[in-house]
Amino acid sequence: MRRPRIVIVGAGFAGYRTARTLARAARGRADITLLNPTDYFLYLPLLPQVAAGILEPRRVTVSLSGTLREVRPVLGEAEHVDLDARTVHYTNPEGDEGTLGYDRLVLAAGSVNKLLPIPGVAEHAHGFRGLPEALYLRDHLTRQVELAASGMNADECTARCTFVVVGAGYTGTEVAAQGQLFTDALVRSHPLRRGIRPRWLLLDLASRVLPELDERLSRTADRVLRERGVEVRMGTSVKEATRDGVLLTDGEFVDTRTLAWCVGVRPDPLAESLGLPMERGRLLVEPTLQVPGRPEVFACGDAAAVPDLERPGEYTPMTAQHAWRQGKVAGQNVAASLVEGGGAAGLRPYRHKDLGFVVDLGGVQAAANPLGVHLSGPAAGAVARGYHLAAMPGNRVRVAADWLLDAVLPRQDVQLGLVRSWSVPLDTASPELARVPGDHRHEPAASGPGAATEEDVNAGNDADGTDGSTDGTDDKNPYDKNADDRNEGNDVKDVNDVKDVKNVKDGDKATDGSGEHHPSPEDGSQSITSPTPEVGRHSGGESGSRAGQSSPEEGSQSIDSPTPEVGRHSSGPAAAQSDESAGNEPDPGPVERGDARDAKGDR
Repeated sequence: MRRPRIVIVGAGFAGYRTARTLARAARGRADITLLNPTDYFLYLPLLPQVAAGILEPRRVTVSLSGTLREVRPVLGEAEHVDLDARTVHYTNPEGDEGTLGYDRLVLAAGSVNKLLPIPGVAEHAHGFRGLPEALYLRDHLTRQVELAASGMNADECTARCTFVVVGAGYTGTEVAAQGQLFTDALVRSHPLRRGIRPRWLLLDLASRVLPELDERLSRTADRVLRERGVEVRMGTSVKEATRDGVLLTDGEFVDTRTLAWCVGVRPDPLAESLGLPMERGRLLVEPTLQVPGRPEVFACGDAAAVPDLERPGEYTPMTAQHAWRQGKVAGQNVAASLVEGGGAAGLRPYRHKDLGFVVDLGGVQAAANPLGVHLSGPAAGAVARGYHLAAMPGNRVRVAADWLLDAVLPRQDVQLGLVRSWSVPLDTASPELARVPGDHRHEPAASGPGAATEEDVNAGNDADGTDGSTDGTDDKNPYDKNADDRNEGNDVKDVNDVKDVKNVKDGDKATDGSGEHHPSPEDGSQSITSPTPEVGRHSGGESGSRAGQSSPEEGSQSIDSPTPEVGRHSSGPAAAQSDESAGNEPDPGPVERGDARDAKGDR
């Protein structure tokens, strides 16, 4: 007799918990397949500590094959689900297509960066949803401080040492808190000009930091940030982003090379492609997590609109804690549905109870209210770290060891250069994967209002799914037009009224906040004729200057290199010399980037 086939799409909090619960319940009586772009589960709440150099990247990744022994992991991204044929069509990391048949399907596709129709954001901002983005931010912060300390003029130094974070929810608050400590540590090793120090701005259209949490937690976080020198600006956001900085909704232009986009998430577009009933971009499901009319299909996590039985008429917010708990219920219900004679009567509905929240503010500082007891300072910090160690499904000893080492040793202030700016576009098909040359499926979107639609603004909650709460709460989305009309400051119709903004000239190619131009999507970043294979190549400029885009037929890694420890910058002296000696054709010039399809988030 054939064993039932169960396919789980996505290995985020919901998908991973579903697979683990099912493996224990099935006890080898079912074939369980987990489809995910990576071979690990990413523990998102600790990602800001990776960007700040506290934790090594592998500490926040949990091996799927190592922890899910009775589950078959398949590397790939779901492209299409045929509900009638009961098949999932996917593409693996090398572009090969495959098909998975199922008797039960669990959609836990997760979410992607939330986009707003703000000119320039698609090119110049970077999100914070995946490990590549955290690694990029860590290198970028290090590079900006190092360049600022290398003797350039005062204005350029100030711009490089100014860091703007948009979104004061869990992710934005923790990124600003951890980042400020990290850059201060960098400056101790790389002294800046007299009178210049790192400047951090945290922006949000909401009235306070962490608007979705208890007001006492918000006050604690606000106080800690301000005492460290972070400029917390509520009721303010970005109206336009350019290569030289950002124009704020209050009219101020801030010179910066860093724009971190942490305004929240939207459901994975895969859910909408199914043609099933939706609720603001999420699949409508029953309290048992079954899709109405499709009893063989379950959905949970950020991709599912799960009725909140504690708040009739509402749906659970898109947070990691809800996804984790929904995954457990989904696993139990799928197992129950496989029992002979089992039906809806054997399935349990999803219910939750808030147990408290924790927000790590870096160092020994945190804000927490476990079981309703408000804590701050070292006590809250101990609770926050204890909660994360208990919640992680692996790597606990390694994480604790890194925390101990960080307490007694200085952080390593080096940049690895493994993830380049163009590898982590904001509008990406998979934030958990770094974009590679020639991969047209992951090309970034165009600039301007076309980078997002009106539907993007209103789709999904502002929850970023990376909070450190012991359970979820209903998120008030300050960037949603339905949330107290707070989006008025970002109305794109006012962009044409902007005066004296440092816009990019016609014909200029998009750059990121670090001053690097994005190569074309077909640009090979690996070349056997590069003088500097150890650093990603950027054509059009010399080291330390704004580099241009690469030629599509050129690469950036070379075995014919006098300096393998430095990345090649084509059109500079070294690159020109290498091209001449190798008999290569001259660089044909920059290539325009293509449009991107929408992302597949947490898979």
